[in-house]
Amino acid sequence: MFVTKLVNNLKPANVAHIQKTLQLNHCIRSTLNVQNVRLLYSHASLGLDGFLQASQTTQRQLENMGDKFKEKMSDFIEKDNNAMVFTEDLKNMIYISQNDNDIDLVVKMIKKFNQQNKELRFGSFIFGPVVMRLFHHHNKADLALECFKSPELDGFFDQIISYQLLLDLLYENEKYNEVLECFQFIKEKQLEGVRYPKNVVVLTMAACYKLNNKESLDYALKFWQELHDVGHIPMRRAITFCAALAYNQGNPSVALEILSSSRNQSYTTVRNLKIASLVDIGRIENVIPIMKSVFAEDLPEGQVHTFNREVIDKVKKGVAELDMATVTEEFDRIERMLEKNGQIVDASINDQLCQEIKGGMVNKKHFVPRYDKFEPRPNRNFRPRRFNNNQRPGLDELV
Repeated sequence: MFVTKLVNNLKPANVAHIQKTLQLNHCIRSTLNVQNVRLLYSHASLGLDGFLQASQTTQRQLENMGDKFKEKMSDFIEKDNNAMVFTEDLKNMIYISQNDNDIDLVVKMIKKFNQQNKELRFGSFIFGPVVMRLFHHHNKADLALECFKSPELDGFFDQIISYQLLLDLLYENEKYNEVLECFQFIKEKQLEGVRYPKNVVVLTMAACYKLNNKESLDYALKFWQELHDVGHIPMRRAITFCAALAYNQGNPSVALEILSSSRNQSYTTVRNLKIASLVDIGRIENVIPIMKSVFAEDLPEGQVHTFNREVIDKVKKGVAELDMATVTEEFDRIERMLEKNGQIVDASINDQLCQEIKGGMVNKKHFVPRYDKFEPRPNRNFRPRRFNNNQRPGLDELV
């Protein structure tokens, strides 16, 4: 069984091999041990570009009364316990927030809004993703996590895109253990019947990869077993993060088993990790055919299959240690052809693994919430509510 193979490859009997592997690959390990944090998901894929545009539009519209509006909102929240938070007021407050005081006010408003909606849900908008975008835009990772855990905001962030925004923000701030902590909570929610949202799985594996220790590998493999048991096929980036972690931790055989689950073995990261792992276990004879195979594939004009220079150097060292004239001759021929065709790149495996993901909200069938923006939704339980003549003024009365 697939998972059993992974576990078997981690038995103590492999300790000597692991230590030897770590010594032989010190150079390539250093490039896989990431220190420089970059975006994993692009701002556009997370809806942050759209959020910024909406914020700029609202700020222009309220340019002459923004401060007065904020003051009014603060008064209603701080001084009037019976005051309600109206949908339009909350929307505008989110969009015009520019500093810590503004964001603190938003947090107070959403807590009050969430409590009043528990008593009677009369609103027609989902605020969770937009508030998470506010936190993300202002890089408020700790506050986002605090709000996510807050009992006063229970259910407020129950949207898959909100989960992705939170985990991405934590990831960018190197809060990798917090990513794993949040995932345990998200998994139990099974929001919209989805226990393992694909992008959330990617971010969880990315956090394990960044932690890069035995504990994170154990976590990743246990997580992998869960996915395997329910028939979930992870996205390629999740596969390569998990395989690279195993490789980093001196378990090339485990890395190869994980990589075998990728539907397309021609992806650059899959191919290069596979070759590096094969070299580690002394399977040079299996490396040469993989390298030769890229010459036989027809690709669209302008596209080529590439190899990382660090991987080519690793193969070259393995070929030299093998000391077989026929293999050396074949490898040298392949290397010359790759160089001539521009198929050897200086980018490291890590660079490619952590390359920004442009997509992320495309496959709506699986992991984009139905109500992702300030969009009306049908509310069959809605009942008109009477308000007395003492209700507070709305935004239009502040002009």
